[in-house]
Amino acid sequence: MSKKDVKKVVLAYSGGLDTSVILKWLQDEYNAEVITFTADLGQGEEVEPAREKALAMGIKPENIFILDIQEEFVKDYVFPMFRANAIYEGEYLLGTSIARPLISKKQIEIANKMGADAVSHGATGKGNDQVRFELGYLGLNPDITVIAPWREWDLNSREKLLAYAADHGITIDKKHLDEDGNPAVSPYSMDANLLHISYEGLSLENPNAEPEESMWLWSVSPENAPDEAEYITIGYKNGDPISINDKEMSPATILRTLNEYGNKHGIGRIDIVENRYVGMKARGCYETPGGTIMLKAHRAIESITLDREAAHLKDEMMPKYAKLIYQGYWFSPEREMLQAAIDATQKDVEGNVRLKLYKGNVIVVGRESTKSLFSEAHSTFEEDEVYNQKDAEGFIRLNALRFIIAGQNKK
Repeated sequence: MSKKDVKKVVLAYSGGLDTSVILKWLQDEYNAEVITFTADLGQGEEVEPAREKALAMGIKPENIFILDIQEEFVKDYVFPMFRANAIYEGEYLLGTSIARPLISKKQIEIANKMGADAVSHGATGKGNDQVRFELGYLGLNPDITVIAPWREWDLNSREKLLAYAADHGITIDKKHLDEDGNPAVSPYSMDANLLHISYEGLSLENPNAEPEESMWLWSVSPENAPDEAEYITIGYKNGDPISINDKEMSPATILRTLNEYGNKHGIGRIDIVENRYVGMKARGCYETPGGTIMLKAHRAIESITLDREAAHLKDEMMPKYAKLIYQGYWFSPEREMLQAAIDATQKDVEGNVRLKLYKGNVIVVGRESTKSLFSEAHSTFEEDEVYNQKDAEGFIRLNALRFIIAGQNKK
């Protein structure tokens, strides 16, 4: 289908600057009926205003979809990812990456329901998100038409977008405060969901420029965090957290609660330069408070419940798994294959992990499980009756046999 033949398009719509401009642009450039989809992923701000904005721009009430998908997001996307201890390039907990496949899935479901022939997003032609969205779309519906305005129009800067909005009477919320405390459009490109918030652009494009403290919206700085440590206990079953301080909670509630603990104690800030899939390096700042706590806790409960070789193999698989998520291959057969292997290791990953939270640090202070493989009788430095230390000699010589033979040959 020619893009100009598009009659109805589902737009991933936040109501912010980019997608508000895109909505108007789709109406004018394609003369298409626009359906808006706003995902409530726990981004920490009200999503209902998107409805009023869409109505003001001529969108029919029946064409406006605002869905609370927080529980699905955490249960079916965040938790499976954390079973893998996934982390990209040693630091990034994939907060933006893991949200994109679910948004794509919902867009395709709405397109099927409403008989739309196209979908659209606000990702730029320089970033990873265009790949993530579109691999999701095409993986779920190979016949769908994709409209990516940033690859078509000449509105290639924030200033041009603001000018377009002003020319077309598009209202843009001003949630940021300038140096004088007056409302202003945020100087950063930001993305938020229940797992994290990200910051990119402007002053951050200089990798040697320290971000100002006012940029961080979720967490106190570690310097200003409480001077007294706080202890919490996370309960696990089948590799997923199920309780905090012995109180069972839903997946989204657990992550939301851990975010509160993390933000209070200055946990989860990172400032990194990452390698984008499209080729360039990019600097980004992230706050992932609850995720940072979960990663530490999950590795702690695995440390006493996973077999050594299963744990090591899982760690070898993790960078590939993380890369697949980062690059947008959530719906790929290889990610599903790795997920099945990872999930198979989690059946006995259950128990409790006790943590101390203090000034940006997550410190494991205890772990217990009825499925624990830790044997005090075998590992004690005191006298025992279960381990014959003389057995180690033959074990070492057998493992050293190739070194011994090679050394003899060299002589």
